[in-house]
Amino acid sequence: MTKALRFIADRYLVLPLGAMAALAWANSRPESYFVFAHRWSFAVNNVGMALVFGLVTREVVEATTSDGALHTWRQVLLAVVAAAGGIGGSAVMYLAYLSAGDESSILARGWPIAGATDIAFSYLLARSFCRSAAVPVLLLMGIAGNAIGMVILEVRDPIVGGHAIGVSYIALAFWIGIAFRNCDVRSFWPYVLGGGAVSWWGLYQSGLNPALALVPIVPFLPRTVRGRDVFTEARPRVRSPLSQFERSARYPAQVVLLLFTLVNAGVMFHGFGPGTWAVLLAALAGKPLGVLLGVGVAIALGLRLPYGVGWRDVVVVAFASSMGLTFALFFATATFPAGPLLAEAKFGALLTAGVCLLTFGGAQLIHIGRLAVPVNRASVKAAESGVLAGV
Repeated sequence: MTKALRFIADRYLVLPLGAMAALAWANSRPESYFVFAHRWSFAVNNVGMALVFGLVTREVVEATTSDGALHTWRQVLLAVVAAAGGIGGSAVMYLAYLSAGDESSILARGWPIAGATDIAFSYLLARSFCRSAAVPVLLLMGIAGNAIGMVILEVRDPIVGGHAIGVSYIALAFWIGIAFRNCDVRSFWPYVLGGGAVSWWGLYQSGLNPALALVPIVPFLPRTVRGRDVFTEARPRVRSPLSQFERSARYPAQVVLLLFTLVNAGVMFHGFGPGTWAVLLAALAGKPLGVLLGVGVAIALGLRLPYGVGWRDVVVVAFASSMGLTFALFFATATFPAGPLLAEAKFGALLTAGVCLLTFGGAQLIHIGRLAVPVNRASVKAAESGVLAGV
């Protein structure tokens, strides 16, 4: 039983399992499901998801530090430009599809949904079908794209009636993080329970999404040098607060993701509509094209791909980044109120899971990835050494 649970957790299978359970529950016993979803919505979406965003922020810190996989500014900016290209491509495709009908006026605001990336699942896809050196590109691209989407959602809907005192709490949270860092506090709990709680309250009072509470706090956690693999458990002997946070939050975050899919993925099967197909087409076609265009523009501007990463890797990464799932659901609930439009957008987000087949097919077609060609371990190690050296 323990091995089975670890297998599920290590491969983030809680996401599809939770989505399937929510769909079955919503369509078999809709009354009890929607009562459950309503009762747990705030706690999961606004409190629990703060832990998930905290772990995502930790990955940014790890990937961009001096010993990280993307520590040179040229590599970081390339991933950011690629993410922006993906969002632009998905937005154009989304709006173009809706322009052919009469629904654009009410569905147009949902275009950020198609640009979302499920970081955990996309990472697992890339790890299966791409060379090792390409995985950090996808990771940072997904993080940057979701961050851009969050900013768009917050800016597009101006804060109405927000309290100025909330800004003071956010500033206080920064000060708490700086103070703990300067005092070399060697436990992550004061950062999370102190600065994180103050940050959450400040964001909530300001009208911003409180799920981002740990984003300004995690960068202050002291760290130690580690290996380049991402979403992996730190070594037991590592005692830095950042590593402690990773080990302690990894499995609770998966419980949160399970609850998140249970709360948000339950829609009725008659909820298909124009919003569903707009999200699906924009995610599976517009976004990969936008990513490829963004990478091309970035390289033309003098930015660099990591050593050992070529265009064939970029193609697979572009497809893998199209899976929205968790973050697409998150953006959908933040964009539309409960009702038919939200149901349509959620269905589109769930159907982006079909990117698994596209990624596998693309990898096989261009003969790349661990399932397509034998892996030369010596060359992989050389590529990883090149990334760490900043080549």
